[in-house]
Amino acid sequence: MEKEIVQKHVGKGIALALLASTFWGISGTVLQIISQGENIPADWYLSTRTFFAGFILLIISFAKYRMKIFDVFKSWRSVGWLLAYAIFGLMANLYTFYFAVQTGNAAAATILQYLSPLFIVLGSLIFQKQVPLRSDVVAFVIAMIGVFLAITHGNVHELSIPLNALIWGIFSGLTAAFYVVLPKPVTKDHSPVIVLGWALIIGSLFFNIRHPFWTGVPPIHVSTVLSMGTVIVVGTILPFLLLLHSLDFAPSAVVSILDAVQPVVTFILSLLFLHLEFNYVSSNGKEMVQESC
Repeated sequence: MEKEIVQKHVGKGIALALLASTFWGISGTVLQIISQGENIPADWYLSTRTFFAGFILLIISFAKYRMKIFDVFKSWRSVGWLLAYAIFGLMANLYTFYFAVQTGNAAAATILQYLSPLFIVLGSLIFQKQVPLRSDVVAFVIAMIGVFLAITHGNVHELSIPLNALIWGIFSGLTAAFYVVLPKPVTKDHSPVIVLGWALIIGSLFFNIRHPFWTGVPPIHVSTVLSMGTVIVVGTILPFLLLLHSLDFAPSAVVSILDAVQPVVTFILSLLFLHLEFNYVSSNGKEMVQESC
């Protein structure tokens, strides 16, 4: 009976993580429109995204928890983990992922971010002396093969994306591992809504010191408002909340593996709406057919 309950809880965590990954896949496509089509400066975009997402979450948290939203600051331990999550996880991932998309494309960036399970398992192996399961190793080998094919199209002598996009994408995968692992000690004692709200506000403070969102505002069109609204709600508030909730039921490595859904969603949407070129690769690594939507 206990085993069934545990499996049910893990299944719930997997479902939440899958939904979060799907939302990120949608957001990744919209982000490419923003970064490459709308000509929105990166600094303004990051300041605006983090501030308004954090502000909305704290308003929701206050309506439900009132003054308890400040309890997270009563312990130095909680403050330390919150800062680590905000700076090295959330803030760093938003920054690196944005530039991975801007210098490459959304599909490649999300595929490279799928390196996060590898970093999580390596971290567990190095710092916690945990030997990975055989299924994890198989999943990581498959992931690495997929990443290799995505960035080379099977030709080891040529990258299908710019080198700077590859570097940003690798860092995006590393920081994705951080935002999965770092919040767990805080969300054990505090609501994920509160933790995410404060983490976004802390991140926005750093971004706004560099570029306040009320200065250097780009031309605002209906498409800009809709795109930013989608990224804030569908790409920030909903998926990060779902991810934090999923960590209450499923292990970090399992949750991070489910990021595999994100590049699939982004790839399909990129084909449909962004005219992404798709290459079929032969066994000898040469491109056989190239189609453009």
